[in-house]
Amino acid sequence: MTEINAATIGRPAARPAGAATGGVLADYRDIVRDFWRSRELLIELARRDIRIRYKQAIMGFGWAIFMPLLIVMSGCLVRFAMMQMSGGSLNRAAIGSIAVKSLPWAFFVGSINFATASLTGNINLVTKIYFPREVLPLSSTLAQSFDTAIGALALAVMMPFIGGTLSPALVWVPVLILLLFLFTSGTTLFLSCANLFFRDVKYIVQVLVTFGIFFTPVFFEPVALGHIGAKLIMLNPIAPILEGFRLSIIQGHNLLEPLMIVGPRGSAILEWSPWFLAYSAAWAVLGFLGASLLFHRAEYAFAEYV
Repeated sequence: MTEINAATIGRPAARPAGAATGGVLADYRDIVRDFWRSRELLIELARRDIRIRYKQAIMGFGWAIFMPLLIVMSGCLVRFAMMQMSGGSLNRAAIGSIAVKSLPWAFFVGSINFATASLTGNINLVTKIYFPREVLPLSSTLAQSFDTAIGALALAVMMPFIGGTLSPALVWVPVLILLLFLFTSGTTLFLSCANLFFRDVKYIVQVLVTFGIFFTPVFFEPVALGHIGAKLIMLNPIAPILEGFRLSIIQGHNLLEPLMIVGPRGSAILEWSPWFLAYSAAWAVLGFLGASLLFHRAEYAFAEYV
């Protein structure tokens, strides 16, 4: 890899700590300008992360498929146990639902795991060279996108066998991918910044990632929790995105239309509302903008806390 130094980046080796930030619009203008100038560095760091991840790995690119597959197998086991107790059966639609939600969930979790320690893991770059530090967590997210793309290709091949449908609702998939990437990028920016100032953040993240799947509708559909529980679980910002993937790919449902189903006790349960998507979109866009601004204004103090 090309050596990364001040000359390579084309910027001064340091930036004055405590420099005036100006207004919010000026900050965003600086973020966009610095990010554009460092786009090649972002790509190079992402390539480095990919090479390191797969260097001397026994399974190679098979890891990109193995992790989502492991989540799917775990989810199928949980769903099978639930179906056995309720007297139902595990059908193709249930397996397909778990599969299409496991891949974005694996992307989210993988990005967080690698990006949270991206600043503390690149101390030499952070302390000796000035460049937009945002590229470090974002490069981890970009590298995870490469893994997810491989998994998505494998999932696309399997779609006819697990209940996937070709319908106009598939136009929502790119929108959901964009929202997932924005939400994940904003989360990684915030957590990597927080981990630099508070080193126990990475341990908190590990706990949340481990148990977070039980508070996210990956193994189950929200309606399984009943009328109130379905609404509460959708307060998780990533839940509507995952459900959007399921409904658009497996059921071919237009996400602009609400969807009601009849519960086990005969009561109507709201399975989907366009407001769920708007809620996640607000979290994704505003969260990314807010995390970018926070990260930008805090990065001048990074060298002092490393």
